[in-house]
Amino acid sequence: MRSFSPDIISSLLGEWSSGINTLSILFRIFISVIFATVIGCERSEKRHAAGLRTFIFIALASTLSMIIDISLHETQGTPLCLISAAAVIAIAIISTNSILYSSRNQIKGLTTSAGLWASGILGFASGAGYYTLLIIGFTAFMCILSAFPALETYLKNRSNHFEIHLEMKDIRYLENFVTTIRKLGLTIDDIESNPAYAGSGLSVYSISISISSEELKKYKTHKEIIEALSTLEYVSHIEEMN
Repeated sequence: MRSFSPDIISSLLGEWSSGINTLSILFRIFISVIFATVIGCERSEKRHAAGLRTFIFIALASTLSMIIDISLHETQGTPLCLISAAAVIAIAIISTNSILYSSRNQIKGLTTSAGLWASGILGFASGAGYYTLLIIGFTAFMCILSAFPALETYLKNRSNHFEIHLEMKDIRYLENFVTTIRKLGLTIDDIESNPAYAGSGLSVYSISISISSEELKKYKTHKEIIEALSTLEYVSHIEEMN
């Protein structure tokens, strides 16, 4: 059995929790799965690419790999992070595959990808017996998932730069749209035709816009600007891109 851990929670639980034994292994796996379940439920609730079981498997695999590494290091003297290093690479690959690109040139799944990676790190902390670090990390992670979206939305809506997905009935109206944009006190930074809608009968664009009018900067949000643009008769659909 390895030496007694300085971890606060481990100290409260007793020496059994700091060593590698049947009880501590079961405990580490249990809390890892519980925390991953909470994170996975939050992501699944919002219908993201990676579901509940994916988060649990990531955390469980990380916990087991760390436990095996510690056991092999103590009994056979193998490098401490041999298996865990391979697990980190595997988690990175799985996380990357959860990032998707929509037909509207929007990147989807970045938060879920980061969440999978973070779940793996929490699993490593659990497997190593760093219970205090695990709880602090989990608490911070859940606070970010629950509280930061509203703040992020507020900051983005007050930014002087935003990007829109625009669907128009005909390409001939593009010049009229650009003229209207300028009259409103907006500047087009970039405009790209979206090839995913070729043959649909619509002219579809991804447009980067800056707010140049001081009045708009003070009083208008992105939502209000987009609602005004949606009233143009030749606009079939318009929305802000994330």
